[in-house]
Amino acid sequence: MLLFVGLGNPTPDSENNRHNVGFKIIDTINKKFSLSKQKPKFKGLLTTGNIEGEKVYAIKPLTFMNNSGVCIRELLEYFKFDAEDVIVFHDDLDVEFGKIKAKFGRSSAGHNGIASIDKFIGKDYSRVRIGIGKPKGKIETADYVLQNFDEDENDGIEQITKNITDSISILLDKNLDLFSSTVNNK
Repeated sequence: MLLFVGLGNPTPDSENNRHNVGFKIIDTINKKFSLSKQKPKFKGLLTTGNIEGEKVYAIKPLTFMNNSGVCIRELLEYFKFDAEDVIVFHDDLDVEFGKIKAKFGRSSAGHNGIASIDKFIGKDYSRVRIGIGKPKGKIETADYVLQNFDEDENDGIEQITKNITDSISILLDKNLDLFSSTVNNK
């Protein structure tokens, strides 16, 4: 069993924010692999199903980005998941726009959603960091991540989301280096 987690904020005006790219990934996985209808459970929107014979749960925490760990811990405790079976999709300022880096463990690097998950379940889980690039000009980081993607960026995010879902079988095997290179070379 695997748990896919997409980080974001649950308000309607946040839907297209840079910070919500994790939600976009989960929505695309749900649609492409015909996972169950989203149901409110464990302080999130939960779906289940099978992808290539692997039982998968996917959740979008409704606890807001900075409290994502609350939702994840409840789900892990209920289903008896190990943290090693968690794969989190989230935005990352330190990754070039439209690129991804998949890694196991590591520090939060200042990402509050990741820091929350670390606090509640530890650091022994996988992360797929989706590059949103750095802000240009004098915009504050917090303001930048809460801005909507512009039209060109939307096209880039749609492509990277497609590349991620097209390569999901590699991620199911937890081959993170191969997954990163495959997605980035499409």
